[in-house]
Amino acid sequence: MKAEDRYLKFVRWSEEDTRYIGYCPDLFPWGGVCEGQGEEETYARLRELVREEIEQLAATSAELPAPATRPMREPAGV
Repeated sequence: MKAEDRYLKFVRWSEEDTRYIGYCPDLFPWGGVCEGQGEEETYARLRELVREEIEQLAATSAELPAPATRPMREPAGV
């Protein structure tokens, strides 16, 4: 498993911004970190930002934050 796979990432539509907003609460607790017109493009950008953040933390020997955010319901069979 890659380090970025440990963190919950999600994209949701924002009526206020009329755009999709990408979130990863454990790495970026202040809110949305990217936006886009399409759901897939926004998620791809979010994944890129998460990877970059993890690489940056590793380069400075900083400890990765413990993943704490979980979906409201675990997928069936887990």
